[in-house]
Amino acid sequence: MVLARLSKEERKDVLERAEHVREMLTGYRSGTEGLARQGEPRPEYAPGRSMGQRYAAKASELGVTKRTVERWAQAFLADGEAGLVPKKATTEGGLANADARWVEAAEEVLGEYAEESRPSVKLVLERVQARLEVRFGPGVVPLPKRTAGYRWMQELERRRPTFRLSTKRNREIADRPDGIYGKLRPTRPGEYVLMDTTRLDVFALDPATLRWVQAELTVAMDWYTRCITGIRVTPVSTKAVDAAAVLFQTYRPRPVPATWPKEAAWPDHGIPQGVLVDVEAVHGPITGAVGPALVPETLVVDHGKIYLSEHLTSVCRRLGISLQPARLRTGRDKGPIERFFRTLREDLLQVLPGYKGPDIHSRGLNPEKDAFFFLHELEAIIREWAAVVYHRRPHSGLVDPHLPKLELSPTAMFEHGLARAGYIEVPREPDLAYEFLQVTMRTVQHYGVEIDGRRYNGEGLDGLRDMAGSGIELSKRRHAFCADPDDISRIYFRDAKNTWHTLCWEHAPSLQMPLSEEALQFARRLAAQKYTYPNDRLAVALLLERWNLGLGDSLVERRMALRLSREQNALELPAERSAPVSDLPSVAHVLSLPEQPAPPAVESAKEVEAGDDDADGLEELGEELDFYATALKDIDDDD
Repeated sequence: MVLARLSKEERKDVLERAEHVREMLTGYRSGTEGLARQGEPRPEYAPGRSMGQRYAAKASELGVTKRTVERWAQAFLADGEAGLVPKKATTEGGLANADARWVEAAEEVLGEYAEESRPSVKLVLERVQARLEVRFGPGVVPLPKRTAGYRWMQELERRRPTFRLSTKRNREIADRPDGIYGKLRPTRPGEYVLMDTTRLDVFALDPATLRWVQAELTVAMDWYTRCITGIRVTPVSTKAVDAAAVLFQTYRPRPVPATWPKEAAWPDHGIPQGVLVDVEAVHGPITGAVGPALVPETLVVDHGKIYLSEHLTSVCRRLGISLQPARLRTGRDKGPIERFFRTLREDLLQVLPGYKGPDIHSRGLNPEKDAFFFLHELEAIIREWAAVVYHRRPHSGLVDPHLPKLELSPTAMFEHGLARAGYIEVPREPDLAYEFLQVTMRTVQHYGVEIDGRRYNGEGLDGLRDMAGSGIELSKRRHAFCADPDDISRIYFRDAKNTWHTLCWEHAPSLQMPLSEEALQFARRLAAQKYTYPNDRLAVALLLERWNLGLGDSLVERRMALRLSREQNALELPAERSAPVSDLPSVAHVLSLPEQPAPPAVESAKEVEAGDDDADGLEELGEELDFYATALKDIDDDD
């Protein structure tokens, strides 16, 4: 029973000490000549040596006193290996001599500090003493001495951590339930998808100013397989469109870059459902990807603003995804993805330049100066590590209940899930990305569509303009328009024939780069400080001039400029399918005319004469222009 109460490390130390004692007494670590190891007995413990010489040799070998090894030998002869267990480990929790009333008061005081800052042991002991004197009277409950009080507090630290770990970790331990832990148990891939955002423990470079910037990582993980289905690194803070983009990657994984090794490509899973196979179904956008393609059924998120926003919740409603927020301040509800963040930090981030540690106490002297990778490079590194290392390494939490000793990798667990649940049919609609944009309901006017003071127009609105007087209800005249908050130069909408159209902002031709809604609002405030009646064209021009001159030094401006300077958009929208020339109204009208007879042939001499007449006309026009230029010059000279 004494050995059973020890931890694995403590039991290992006791068994190793027993081997040393047996070697002192018999000359063999096993205690018998029949199980002698190579080189035993050693000369220091040969049968002809006295016990005093053996004790001295063992004390010199282990770096302890001779009296210590003598006590070990006496305890071993009396109680065997149990006699070598340290005395503080044999008592029940190390509090056998403590008064039960003192222990109860100490646990109460420690429990009160669960939500407070970390106290000192001296302060806690003083509060325990004061509480006992108020409750029972002075001198009624025996108080420990200073050394005993510190030792007892060290034992109580195991029950209620207060002094050793961080205060955040202590609060999490204090909030643990007393009963059995409950959790969701996924049974197939895609049943539960976890999504969370964390601040990366490594600095990145700002491509515009070449200064360091903090980055955030948003990840989507399939709970059943632990596969990472979506990754996005954003500067400073994450927006709802970034969360929607990560969810979109679950349906449409990114293609494998040409520089990655061949084993990084996700293997093709499943079999076609029919004998006649469509070419796009086999060689479509989902094959040769960095991760598996899934259809999420339930999305488990925390109570962050971006995850409970109208943007993400509307996306889930349109796609039929259940949104399940985790309990407040309960990290274990998303335990697998929290563990992934730790694995990412320990296996990858801490070896990258610019690593700053998990907290302020772990930060180096100046890690900002070591920032080396741009944001898109950092995202590519994390994506490649997840595909090459994380997905193919066995995880202790991935097991088959029938073979609990077999540890599976996320790739193998996905194969296991397909064998249980069957083929996963992922939507292959080419316009699926539009469903992940932000939706705004607006009516169509004669000038187009107006959203937050911006007017959009396009040929797709023909037939829908100015329906106010048509007698149709307002709810039926409102249409859904999809917009990307990071690029407000255009919006998209779907007509009754299920065809998507692109509408351009009236000031879009003056832009040389995408413009976010946040940047436009900032530009309007900036222009209002200098002009009484500014318009959007002037506001955008002032903002771009400010950034080009390097005046965007505030944190807000740097974050907006960073998002606009990204080489990769949040959502990979389909390429705009321009209509053929024959579909234009004027061209179609000409093509619909009856065929006209061919004009009569013209002689070559007349053609030459017509050409001379045109040239003469140009010469006369040039003479008139010279005349007006000379006349204007004379007027200037007179002035």
